[in-house]
Amino acid sequence: MNFVLMVTTPLFAKISFDGTAYYGWQIQPEKETVQGEIESALTKLNGNKAVAIIGCGRTDAGVHAHEYFISFEWPSLRFDHLLFKLNRMLPHAIKVHWIEPKSIHARFDAKRRTYRYFINKEKHPFEDQFRWTLNRTLDIATMNEACQGLIGTLDFASFAKGDSDVKNTLCDVSAAFWTETDSTYIFEIEANRFLRNMVRALVGTTVEVGLGNLSVESFLAILSKKDRQEASTSAPAKGLFLWRVVY
Repeated sequence: MNFVLMVTTPLFAKISFDGTAYYGWQIQPEKETVQGEIESALTKLNGNKAVAIIGCGRTDAGVHAHEYFISFEWPSLRFDHLLFKLNRMLPHAIKVHWIEPKSIHARFDAKRRTYRYFINKEKHPFEDQFRWTLNRTLDIATMNEACQGLIGTLDFASFAKGDSDVKNTLCDVSAAFWTETDSTYIFEIEANRFLRNMVRALVGTTVEVGLGNLSVESFLAILSKKDRQEASTSAPAKGLFLWRVVY
């Protein structure tokens, strides 16, 4: 009996994507997803033999990625021109920046992840799909006072979607703060992991603090109650970006 030894190369790649038209990162039946687009393109480049990829995390429908990483096994020692061919096949909303031969697990080897959320102070015709427009003045100092209560290893059940299939809702947050420019409010948060809908729920609730509708004490009480019904409505998905991943 003859055996054929299949030689594969572990590859690691950096991508960016505009999530406007997609139902998030992860493959879902009969829905367009970022993972689905990339796997479909790689499969075609592999002679219609399936290629599975691993992403550095899940993103919700409509959420974007400034920096995102994937890992996969390429069934050959050669991957010359794969970057060029893959970018030609993928839609304009997805770009592969580089591909390297590295044995890194995109999800489990990631140490820290950073999200940024953008709010425009007034409407902008060229940025609307990437910003939440809020024609209100926010008290950034008070919002940052509230954000200090998010630092550490805490239970974020109050800011997680109820149907999340996670074993626990603890996250180790190392940074959480708001900054302001002439035209934009920006929220940045870094943690070892994030729960489904967590960042958007935090944005929506801290905005209530910034508008004076919620005190810092009430915000911290919401966190301690571990009940999603206590927090405010989530901010729109279009303003959220997975911004940085550290390995």
